[in-house]
Amino acid sequence: MAGVQAWLLAGLAALTMLALSAAAHARDVPESFADLSARLLPAVVNVSTTQTLRNPERMPEMPQFPPGSPFEDFFKEFFDRQGRPDQPPRRATSLGSGFIIDPTGYVVTNNHVIADADEITVLLHDDTALKAEVVGRDAKTDLALLRVSPPNGVKLPFVTFGNSDEARVGDWVLAIGNPFGLGGTVTAGILSARARDINAGPYDDFLQTDASINRGNSGGPMFNIKGEVIGINTAIFSPSGGSIGIGFAIPASLAKPVIADLRQFGKTRRGWLGVRIQSLSDEIAENLGLKDERGALVASVTDGGPAAKAGIKAGDVILRFDGKDITEMRRLPRIVAETPINKEAEVVVFRDGKRVNLKVAVGQLDEAEEAEAAKQPAEKAPPAVSGQQAVPGLGFSVAAINQQLRERFELSEEVKGVVVTEVQPGSIAAEKGLRPGDVVVEVSQEQVRSPADLAAKVEAARKGGRKSVLMLIESDRGLRFVALKLDAPQPAPNGGAAPKR
Repeated sequence: MAGVQAWLLAGLAALTMLALSAAAHARDVPESFADLSARLLPAVVNVSTTQTLRNPERMPEMPQFPPGSPFEDFFKEFFDRQGRPDQPPRRATSLGSGFIIDPTGYVVTNNHVIADADEITVLLHDDTALKAEVVGRDAKTDLALLRVSPPNGVKLPFVTFGNSDEARVGDWVLAIGNPFGLGGTVTAGILSARARDINAGPYDDFLQTDASINRGNSGGPMFNIKGEVIGINTAIFSPSGGSIGIGFAIPASLAKPVIADLRQFGKTRRGWLGVRIQSLSDEIAENLGLKDERGALVASVTDGGPAAKAGIKAGDVILRFDGKDITEMRRLPRIVAETPINKEAEVVVFRDGKRVNLKVAVGQLDEAEEAEAAKQPAEKAPPAVSGQQAVPGLGFSVAAINQQLRERFELSEEVKGVVVTEVQPGSIAAEKGLRPGDVVVEVSQEQVRSPADLAAKVEAARKGGRKSVLMLIESDRGLRFVALKLDAPQPAPNGGAAPKR
């Protein structure tokens, strides 16, 4: 009997603990956001911009209407007014949001909110209007820092950044801003997803929320339940232009170092590694001996850059950088950019079937290197070449490089390998982006010296039981690795004629 009583008491104690734990957890979710909103609203501002639009030098011709049409007089008056040289310039205004991060008057907003503005006005929660100046802006992350001067040295209400890396999908969030120019508006929702890439820039890592975000909310803060800024509301996905529950915010972990740079230097100072990287596919990972496709594959290394000095080579797969795992290729640029200039960072690369530890002194990415990285390739339309040799089963043909081909395809004297002269439409080579004028530099990480050498290496990979063959390709887009599946069905040759592009 005593044993039964002890068992019952133990069970009751366990149930009591579970109830207390559930009650404590329930208290984490507020019954209302009123107190939190009242505390945060004064630090959120409206950002109004004015832009002067000059009259165009040449107006389009007035549309033709039937004689006597009521539209004729209307459009004639409009075109006469717009076309007059003495007509004063028009002024266009736009509205956005922002938030104060310092009592002396520093305001964070989106760069696109204040882009091309002639005048910027910040409207405080109490309707005080203050002229603002731009401290700095960063188009790549769409962030800008403004400065206002409070009257009589008044200290402004402000908010602080939180740790967005700790935010979890499903957490409550508040968005405060100026939707459609309506003034301080509070909406609530949850964090719907993390690390969204919406092709807005090279460092995309957006937080997604279902809190209502509309036009005019841009630049406003996203708060966690503690009242900390964990994101800057920037974009929405909407076929109609209104909120459908898919909004995106720049995470605080990305914004904080950018804002700090803008405040101190007036511009961003980003780390630079000096490599051109690409994603790993299953075929490339298999050729390199990797068990999965995690990491960033180094396609080329900038001569004299930090990576070259550290011993990083083309063909290496960067697995870790400065203590952070590179789970996918697009994480590396952001991690490098956020690394302090001149810091000696540890790098783990996969090379020749094993991990290699290196140390690299991070450089600074300047405008010249950013411009080089942003260059777009120019299209080539090379004609057919006599003496070309088809690569069996892969859907393209190559030829030895001679002076005539160097001139035709604009290849420098330093380029070595064999040049692609024809790519069969619908082939595996075409699917992987090979084009006439590309140069095959290596096959299976061995240098290619002739078309026969290329064919022999492909055949050796096939006989060795490889499912694909790894090639290093040089083009006007730079160096990149391409894995082509072996024995994939290919279209019939087209007689050697170059495909139209």
